[in-house]
Amino acid sequence: MKRLWFPGAFVALIILIAIAAPVLGLPDPVRQDIARRLAAPTATSWLGRDEFGRDVLSRLIWGARTSLGVAFASALTAGLIGVVLGLIGGWSRGTAAFLSVRSMDIILCFPPVLLALLVVTLLGPGAATLILVLSVLYLPGFARVTYSEVLSVRGRDYVEATRALGGRTWYILLRTVLPNIAGPILVQLSLAVAAAVVLESGLSFLGLGVVPPAPSWGLMIRGARATMEQAPLLLVWPCAALTLTILAMNLLCDALRDAVDPRTSGR
Repeated sequence: MKRLWFPGAFVALIILIAIAAPVLGLPDPVRQDIARRLAAPTATSWLGRDEFGRDVLSRLIWGARTSLGVAFASALTAGLIGVVLGLIGGWSRGTAAFLSVRSMDIILCFPPVLLALLVVTLLGPGAATLILVLSVLYLPGFARVTYSEVLSVRGRDYVEATRALGGRTWYILLRTVLPNIAGPILVQLSLAVAAAVVLESGLSFLGLGVVPPAPSWGLMIRGARATMEQAPLLLVWPCAALTLTILAMNLLCDALRDAVDPRTSGR
């Protein structure tokens, strides 16, 4: 559990800053000031100004709010639907398992980036479209993890005892089975959030994600390419924020995996 403290605290700090963006007194992240275009860092603008004179620090923090909001919304949506499908398939098996879990293999047949590009191109860019696309992409992972975990615990003594006491199916699934398989699902959730941040930034970089002038790390990287010779730091800040966030989330995923794994949790 000690390994959870540092990455957990770092991720919590990033989330807290993103949530507190409206009350931090930051400049308007979309307000342009062409007169101060590519201005160097100052006491009032700690990270300088971008190619349109917008405050980089403000856009960085509001970009974290956008990227993390899309990532968490899509991961939670996929997790909720996927867990329900996995519980139904793992408990009922047979036709229910085929319809709820095996059908997820259709989504897995498509490369994630290609499927995301196809849907975003058809429906148009935007945060709502991104949440829909990412939810569909990460749905099979939750369904398959939940399905396999339900199969491993459905015959355990505590499940049979609850059934013998007359517990109904949904009571057994929600009060007995689900709490005992929550560890792997939590790990899958952290992996989905980290992957969603990367994919959201990539789609925004390609112009198929968040619609300008809304702040996003991918859009900031895209905009900084044209001026990287005059102001290389404009490319450094969003890349550093994205790298540190993904690194912290991956460390958190590893720590969570070790914490819920019975082979390593006792170390």
